[in-house]
Amino acid sequence: MEIRHAEQLVARKCKPCEGGVEPCTLDEAENQLGKLSGWRLTHEGQRIRKDWTVKNFLAGIDFFQRVAVIAEEDAHHPDLHLESYRNVSIELWTHAIGGLSENDFILAAKIDQLPVDEQS
Repeated sequence: MEIRHAEQLVARKCKPCEGGVEPCTLDEAENQLGKLSGWRLTHEGQRIRKDWTVKNFLAGIDFFQRVAVIAEEDAHHPDLHLESYRNVSIELWTHAIGGLSENDFILAAKIDQLPVDEQS
């Protein structure tokens, strides 16, 4: 996987993945995460996750709605978590390959462009 800056990732579109390709390596994932802000590896390097504390419950739901629009446009769907009414997190991985692909980093970069009504 070629390591790209966030601006380069945003300009790309997720490619359909039905499996049959190798997930990116731990080294590739760590290097790509260095180009994104706030995302971290989870599940032994097979997923990436980012957490936010939003202003209130409705701010979390609004954020997820905007994430859903981007996810549908790229046909790459994250796991969305809302806990304690204002702690939101997003987890990404390519289900078909059981690990990370460039699609996950593309979607992460696009999510990072969305405004988030965070708690001040």
